[in-house]
Amino acid sequence: MPIVAQSTETTDWVSRFADEVIEESERRAPGAKTSGAAAPVVVVASGLSPSGPIHLGNLREVMTPHLVADEIRRRGYQVRHLISWDDYDRYRKVPAGVPGVDETWAEHIGKPLTSVPAPKGSRYANWAEHFKAAMVESLAELGVEFDGISQTEQYTSGVYREQILHAMKHRGDIDAILAQYRTKKAPAKKQQQKPVDEAELEAAEGSGAAAEDDGSSGSAGYFPYKPYCGNCEKDLTTVTSYDDDSTELTYSCTSCGFSETVRLNEFNRGKLVWKVDWPMRWAYEGVIFEPSGVDHSSPGSSFQVGGQIVGIFGGEQPIGPMYAFVGISGMAKMSSSKGGVPTPADALKIMEPQLLRWLYARRRPNQSFKVAFDQEIQRLYDEWDRLEAKVADGSALPADVAAHSRAVRTASGELPRTPRPLPYRTLASVADITAGHEDQALRILSDLDPANPLASLDEARPRYDKAEAWINTHVPADQRTIVRDEPDTELLKSLDEQGRESLRLLLDGLAGNWSLDGLTHLVYGVPKVQAGFSADATPKELPAEIKTAQRSFFALLYQLLVSRDTGPRLPTLLLAVGQDRVRHLLGA
Repeated sequence: MPIVAQSTETTDWVSRFADEVIEESERRAPGAKTSGAAAPVVVVASGLSPSGPIHLGNLREVMTPHLVADEIRRRGYQVRHLISWDDYDRYRKVPAGVPGVDETWAEHIGKPLTSVPAPKGSRYANWAEHFKAAMVESLAELGVEFDGISQTEQYTSGVYREQILHAMKHRGDIDAILAQYRTKKAPAKKQQQKPVDEAELEAAEGSGAAAEDDGSSGSAGYFPYKPYCGNCEKDLTTVTSYDDDSTELTYSCTSCGFSETVRLNEFNRGKLVWKVDWPMRWAYEGVIFEPSGVDHSSPGSSFQVGGQIVGIFGGEQPIGPMYAFVGISGMAKMSSSKGGVPTPADALKIMEPQLLRWLYARRRPNQSFKVAFDQEIQRLYDEWDRLEAKVADGSALPADVAAHSRAVRTASGELPRTPRPLPYRTLASVADITAGHEDQALRILSDLDPANPLASLDEARPRYDKAEAWINTHVPADQRTIVRDEPDTELLKSLDEQGRESLRLLLDGLAGNWSLDGLTHLVYGVPKVQAGFSADATPKELPAEIKTAQRSFFALLYQLLVSRDTGPRLPTLLLAVGQDRVRHLLGA
């Protein structure tokens, strides 16, 4: 292995796993460092089943090894990040809420995902390709480099033929390992996040034999291999006999009644069951690091059992951290068995890739977190912008610097970014108020900092576009901002002297404070001045009653401008409405 200095980013979880993976790689290739031999490529892996929308929980299956692989790459090592597309899994059920899909897709249950038609209107050849495509596009935007492997291509081209024959020859050994867990009490059922092999889940259905979810066992014995029917293409098949010498395998299909005898040494229409397939791939690809969801990490689960079965194929179990669930605001868990769950593409419509990468980089794999699609996204962006400022001035903590670095760049370089990253909540407010009028948006945003105005809205993109998309797709209509056309004369007439004075103070200060900072100082300062304090007085210098007076003043302004008690931040709202219209609505 090349002699490369350890990363200085030693306080974050990514660096710690990178250390372990490099150490394990060197253990598996002893002598390479001193003999001058070419360093082996470090292999990390992910697995995704395109059985439906690939959601933000599945993204953790990719981002965890990606971040580790990228750190290893930064240190000068060659790394291969495999993404196995489990597109040869069975189509298990029709997911709800997927556009272009109806109950007629149920007739394809049991077929490989690549043999199922794509949703109506799709430009892709089959179901698997349709759902893979969106994920591939999102990973490109996120800067994730990977080597994709189609398991349909691997199995149907005979790549795994020797491994299949080896598994069938050693089926007794595999069965003995699996038997250790069959009599144990099954762990409490959990929501699946990484889909298990689809053929396992319903192996018992239609098999006519006592079947486990780890292969088919019956009067003919245990077989870790599942053929797809040569007539109906479904996997509702039972192996009834197998001869090790000739490799003749006979199976029957309980779906259509078809049966045939084939030679397994030339037959490519079937696959190993998941608990055998996964460790076989570890050995075949030489995987050193692959995470798994909590559902794969309990006793008797596929990762634990695979750690024993992998030895049958002459391999070793990879370093495999458990990763926790990812939710969204207002939703505890996500499952790809249902349509409508947010995908990486959905998130990237409303947030820049740097922010989404940061959410996955800053939390250890075993820590759950949420991706915000509601108002919380504004707070997340504020937090991100504060981190950017701290990194720039050198005051950020080392772990935060590391997470920031992993968010904004990869070993290949910086991700594209917004030239003028204005506050997300400000951009959202402007997009809300201007309702798609770009010339108005540019006018308002240029007024934020009159000394350094925007020359073009492109300077605020893509962040502005993300904020606009969030306003248009995730903010309910009754929460959108509609500025009044005419003054609320009844409310203006009802004001007492204090209320009228507060409006006079505001109007008198508008022209001299027409910027974001200036208007912020003005609207917060009016109640201070009315109470006899300086507009520059700090909270520590003021009585608690001032906060109450400020809230009342703000509520009055919102009522007069947008007929509600709340709305966008007042300085932004005032800029958006414009001086002349503000004066008109406030009764000047």
